[in-house]
Amino acid sequence: MTKANEDAIPEGDYKYVWTPTSNVPLDDFLSKYKPSMVENDGTKPWIWVRKGGDTRSFTPADEIAVLEESSKILTEITDQIENIKNDPSIPTRSNKKTGAKSKKEVREELQRDARERFEEIARKYKYLCGKWLMFASTEKIDMIWSSLATSLINGPLADTDAFCAKVATTPRDANPNHLHVICLYFPDVYNKDAVTKAMKILLRNHGFNLSGVKSDMYTLLGIDSKHPSGIPSTIWKNKDLMDDKEIQALKDAFFAELKGGKSSIAQSPDKADPNDKKPMDVSAASADKPKTKRKQKDIFASDDDDDNDGEQKRRAELMQKKKATAVSKRRSDKDKDSDEDQEKPKRKAARRS
Repeated sequence: MTKANEDAIPEGDYKYVWTPTSNVPLDDFLSKYKPSMVENDGTKPWIWVRKGGDTRSFTPADEIAVLEESSKILTEITDQIENIKNDPSIPTRSNKKTGAKSKKEVREELQRDARERFEEIARKYKYLCGKWLMFASTEKIDMIWSSLATSLINGPLADTDAFCAKVATTPRDANPNHLHVICLYFPDVYNKDAVTKAMKILLRNHGFNLSGVKSDMYTLLGIDSKHPSGIPSTIWKNKDLMDDKEIQALKDAFFAELKGGKSSIAQSPDKADPNDKKPMDVSAASADKPKTKRKQKDIFASDDDDDNDGEQKRRAELMQKKKATAVSKRRSDKDKDSDEDQEKPKRKAARRS
């Protein structure tokens, strides 16, 4: 799948897509097609779940125009970044006396300018779609993906602008440390309130580790963390939307409920009932180690059964005591007989003398 259609929702006979009109329930779909079990042979790189129709409003012609205009800007910025690196007249460190900017400062100005120009192009052609990015190990991906997909269709994420989600399947040459990427799509990632609302749910109701919000335009252009332009690959970082303390507080609340056996998936953070004591269904993190179960009383036993058991126990204890007394008495008699046997030869010897 090329970068140009990596974010396109497959159509036709691609069976790894679930929509509300699918013939199978979502739970059955998620059980049948697990990302850890579906091997990507080049034809099935993603598993998709859609909440409804595609809400993106651009046309194929718009996408071509976006690619052409933004590619020119990206090439221009990349060349300028390379020139800055090799320009000896630009100091490595800034100079307050002369007002000279450092190489880093000059680079960052160019990168900010490029991001602003990209946003202008996106708004011009309504190419505003993008996604929250998350990563998970193969060991946990099935549980995390099921949690997200269920939340999107029947849980708190259903009340957000998110309309679609996908998860990467397992490559044939996956190493033990392989990470699966999960994308949660929005029609307009420049809508800060919309992506922040979803962020709170992803943290509070799922405990996910989030990696930022990426525009589909950036995916189209191939901008990632290693791109030579140095342009950040996400338009929103976590800290751009919420401060670290608030992020940590939401995650702590999730794990506290997880440890207490409560469910936070059924409701959004704003609507959650503090008295809700339903058991946790699924989570993004590993549960605590199971505690040793205490022996439970037989719920089918009657009071008479308990009395009979107690009586039998008392009888058994009494029999044990009687046996112990009898054994002790036999040992005592045996010792006495032994002493008498030893005394008899002495008496006979005395008579002979």
